Amino acid sequence: QCELLHIQRSKVYYKPVEPSDSEQLRREKIMERIDNLHTQMPGIGARKLVRQLKNEGFSVGRKLVRRLMSEMGIQAIYPKANLSKRNFQEAIVPYLLRNKVVFLPNQVWSIDITYIKMQRSHMYLTAIIDWYSRMIVGWNLSDTLDTIYVIQAVKDAVKAHGAPAILNSDQGSQFTSNAYKTLLRELHIRQSMDGKSRWADNVMIERWFRSLKTEEIYINEYENPKALRRAIGAYIQQYNAVRPHQALDYNTPESVYQSCFAPPSADLDSLNLAG
Repeated sequence: QCELLHIQRSKVYYKPVEPSDSEQLRREKIMERIDNLHTQMPGIGARKLVRQLKNEGFSVGRKLVRRLMSEMGIQAIYPKANLSKRNFQEAIVPYLLRNKVVFLPNQVWSIDITYIKMQRSHMYLTAIIDWYSRMIVGWNLSDTLDTIYVIQAVKDAVKAHGAPAILNSDQGSQFTSNAYKTLLRELHIRQSMDGKSRWADNVMIERWFRSLKTEEIYINEYENPKALRRAIGAYIQQYNAVRPHQALDYNTPESVYQSCFAPPSADLDSLNLAG
């Protein structure tokens, strides 16, 4: 049977060994520190991370660090050598926001996923931000990087706020998947993607992730997903509706977002719709 399927017999009989509690806790501590260092210095790669982790007392090798970075969905950000022309795959779409002037809510949204630590495990946060108002319009918390959670975040955001003209992301597998691309087509949303290894193309959501982590995640411990979800929800509520932003002339994201829409009770005849 193995010969017919072209697989090794050892793989058929192999039973995965679950890591011990102490080993799992060690992995989570290393991942937490990798995330912290990557947030502070997104340009350092596995080699420098290994050196820094060893200086801090962690027993790690480059292979382990690279594997954990892959599991967390992060990579070093730096210009790659242009040794050959890109092989543009069908799944990759152009970046549509270069030199684009954003002057309305729902004109451009950005979406991304980030690793979030807990006390003895971790979760992944998908968040969507409106470029014009900087308001968080949607988010979803999950224990895997599965595309289904990204799709749910988009559906929830569109249901609550309407569809944007453009939705920008990086080139992650979730955003190049057929399911995600089909959803955007059905919602009549134009898809935009960062250039390869260009975190600055999606800087709006990256900056918000950094604020979330430094102001909330790194200074607290969460025993379970329910506690983490509650904390993130409270932070987003405060960020959107309470805290003023200098870039918004000290208004809140929610007030800037809502100011561009007529209130439900407005008398349309009294509005100046010229132009």
